[in-house]
Amino acid sequence: MSWKTLDHMQLMGKRVLTRVDINVPVENGRVTDTTRIDRIVPTVQHILNAGGTPILIAHFGRPKGQAVEALSLKVTVPALEAALGVPVKFTSLEQARETIAFAKNQVVLIENIRFEPGEERNDPQLAQRLADLGDIYCNDAFSAAHRAHASTEALARLRPACAGRLMAEELTALEAALGKPERPVVAVVGGAKVSSKLDLLSNLVGQVDHLVIGGGMANTFLAAQGHDVGKSLCEHDLAHTARRILDQAQAAGCEIILPSDIVVAREFAAHAPHETVAAEACPDDAMILDAGPETVARIGACFTSARTLIWNGPLGAFEMQPFDRATNAAAQSAATLTQMGKLISVAGGGDTVAALNQAGAADGFSYISTAGGAFLEWMEGKDLPGVAALTA
Repeated sequence: MSWKTLDHMQLMGKRVLTRVDINVPVENGRVTDTTRIDRIVPTVQHILNAGGTPILIAHFGRPKGQAVEALSLKVTVPALEAALGVPVKFTSLEQARETIAFAKNQVVLIENIRFEPGEERNDPQLAQRLADLGDIYCNDAFSAAHRAHASTEALARLRPACAGRLMAEELTALEAALGKPERPVVAVVGGAKVSSKLDLLSNLVGQVDHLVIGGGMANTFLAAQGHDVGKSLCEHDLAHTARRILDQAQAAGCEIILPSDIVVAREFAAHAPHETVAAEACPDDAMILDAGPETVARIGACFTSARTLIWNGPLGAFEMQPFDRATNAAAQSAATLTQMGKLISVAGGGDTVAALNQAGAADGFSYISTAGGAFLEWMEGKDLPGVAALTA
């Protein structure tokens, strides 16, 4: 990959326009989860240590081009200062030039860039206003890289551009997982609906050697194969699409692994009475809430023979015990193999991160992406404008 990193840039005395993602949860005027702030610390500290001035550009919520007081980035300043260990100068875009002039080798945070109507339009005039404030552009927000916005795409083309530490780490991990992976490659795709991941499934069957399908979407595939799924979540209208994906996989030499045994219950609730039956034996009055132990064993065997794993989505209703067992067992198996040096494992997506954390397996994976939509679009094989602008 041809993108540059901070190590390729001369930062001494330079003003570094640094696109970050600090779109953090806030409650009662305080940041309640600093994960995204913590992850930009290496980039900001590198710029400071190299004698540069990091000028942070970020969004917060969806103000749709309006200045919304409740979505001001000012609320993040105390958490930023605590994480960075240095003062942070907060400024509006209108006052940014004056603030930056008196902030050499200090951190500057510009107000929510989505207050500007031109941000989401990728407006070249807004991009030029931002470019005039700095000497170098650094994108450390992979989570916003799938958006062709002024601060992620147009601005990158107006100044010498590079990837920040977090962005570089993410791109390196993704390249290892799907760009030039060690084979065999296995992908796990779970979640509620096939309709939300059609592009993903269609792309993966041509890219991976094994595709594990779990969660509610597996029910649609089971129904497409003629199995009764009772009262389970199922998109019956997509049976033809599911069969087409199965045919594509067969033509590409990709093995699709669907549940061969299932855990069913009559009630969608934690600790509901349940039983394990064959995939083709779901009772009419029951719903499928998890994959069974036979399926988990097959998935574990697949992981053991693989070299690379990509994971997006849980295998069952992981939020409720005991319907988290398949997800937990598979995640722990992947983490163990990774720690033994036998597997490269990359995972991403909101439910995925939550499920892996719940299983106590997240720390064992090679890389966990918190990028959400950008991670999904990358798995779908789409070009990400924010990345393409860095490699131009």
